[in-house]
Amino acid sequence: MTAPLLQSNDVSRQFTVGSGLFSKKQTLMAVNGVSLNVEKGDVLALVGESGCGKSTLALMLLGLLPASSGTILLNGQPVSSIPRLELARRVQPIFQDPYSSLNPRKTIGDIISLPLRVHNIGAPEERQGMLEAIMDLVGLPKRYVTNYPNQLSGGQRQRVAIARALIMRPELVICDEPTSALDVSVQSQILNLLMDLREELGLTYVLISHNLAVVEHIATRVAVMYLGRIVEERETDALFTTAEHPYTHALLASVLTPEPRLGIPDSQLGIEFPNPIDPPSGCTFHPRCPHATDACGIRAPRQIPREDGAFVECHIYDDDEAVTLKSVAA
Repeated sequence: MTAPLLQSNDVSRQFTVGSGLFSKKQTLMAVNGVSLNVEKGDVLALVGESGCGKSTLALMLLGLLPASSGTILLNGQPVSSIPRLELARRVQPIFQDPYSSLNPRKTIGDIISLPLRVHNIGAPEERQGMLEAIMDLVGLPKRYVTNYPNQLSGGQRQRVAIARALIMRPELVICDEPTSALDVSVQSQILNLLMDLREELGLTYVLISHNLAVVEHIATRVAVMYLGRIVEERETDALFTTAEHPYTHALLASVLTPEPRLGIPDSQLGIEFPNPIDPPSGCTFHPRCPHATDACGIRAPRQIPREDGAFVECHIYDDDEAVTLKSVAA
C-alpha cells in the first residue's frame, strides 16, 4: 500500500509563555496530538476559530517549526531529516497577504525566479524560459516582468506569489488563507486558478481557511480543529451534509446567508474563547457544547472511526458511553 504524501503522527507543539518579568512561566499547547494523512492529489482543508493552532501546524508541516513531540513524514521520510533546501523544493507556502509576502524593492521577474537562483537551477537563459512559462501558467502577462509589486492589483500580486511557489514544481503546497486579503470578485478567480493548477501540475494542497464557502468549493477533505485538536475529519461533501461534532455544527451554523431577513446567524458558541493556557478538563469543548454530559467534563473523548477514513472525537458517538444519538436529536 502506498504511503500518504504527507503524514503527521500524534504531533504536538507547546510554547512557554509568561505575562510579566516576575510571573511564573506557563505552557501553551498550541497543537495537541494531531494525526493527519494527506494523499497525493488531495486538498485537505484545516478549519477552526482563530487561535486553534492551524497556522502553528502549517509551520510544522513546512519544516519551519519543529514539533515538540510526534513525527511528520513526507513520502514516508521524516521532515526533520530532510535537508532544508530539498524540503523547500518539495514543499512551498502561499501566504495570506500577497503584498507583505513580496519584496517591494524587487521586480516581479526577480521575485518569481528567486527560488531558481537560490537552488542554482539552470543557466540564466533557462531560468528566463522557466519564468516566462510559469507566468503564462498563472495568467500573468510577460510585460509585468519588470514591474514592482505596488504596481499590481491584489489579485495579480497573489498570482505572483503562486508563481513563485510553483516555479520549482513542488509536491505539496501549504495555502494559508490564500484569498482572504482579496476582494470577493477576485477570490473566485484565484480559487479557480488553484484548482486548474492542481489538475495540470498534479499538486497536493493543505488549505487553511476561515471561509467555509471556499472550503466547500476547493477541498476534498476537511479537518476541523479546536484548541489544538482535530475533533472531526471527513470528506467535504459528507462534512457539509452529515457533520457530527457539535463544534462542526456550530461552525456551519455561523455561515452568513444572502437572505437579509435572516440577519446575522448565531452559532450558539458565545463570545468567550477558552483559555488555551488553562484549557477545560475532559473534552475541551464541553463548556460551550449544548449536548455536554457529566462525562464530557471528566474524560477526553477518544477518536471514533467512521466510514472512508473519517473520524469524530465526541462522547455522544462513543458506544462505551451511556449516551445515544437519540439524545442529540432531542
